[in-house]
Amino acid sequence: MSEERPTNDASEAADDARVSDADAWATACAEDLEAEKARRRTQYGPPAGSAAEELRKLVDAVADKLSGIQSPLLGAVAGPAAQQVVRQVVQQAKNAVEPVIERNPDVFDHLAAAGSELLAAYRSAVQAQETRWTAGDHDKGDDPGPGERIDLD
Repeated sequence: MSEERPTNDASEAADDARVSDADAWATACAEDLEAEKARRRTQYGPPAGSAAEELRKLVDAVADKLSGIQSPLLGAVAGPAAQQVVRQVVQQAKNAVEPVIERNPDVFDHLAAAGSELLAAYRSAVQAQETRWTAGDHDKGDDPGPGERIDLD
């Protein structure tokens, strides 16, 4: 007598159907996600890169802007020498920033997220305060603050 269990064709078919249903569901979700990403790219343009990539772009843009500045204060004689100094300073700054970005790209994403959270908290606090300031529903009997009420009559 064999110790093997008899196979049940019906249970194997049901397992195959569940696997194919799961595959179909995963495929449909992936297709929907890609379609939504394409729609957003069309509507909003390409997505922003990581915070590290954005910092690189910022450094490059500032470097280009500083390199292109013509200083009227230095005159025509000192202009080329000043431009060379500016280029050297900009290159040194880029050389200092780049290794930090390479070693810690996730840090910049976390800092960007923290900045967004701080901005949201600040906005919420300001909106709540503005609501209290502009409400204007204080009666004369209400105590608007720690100040002392003086009767001028």
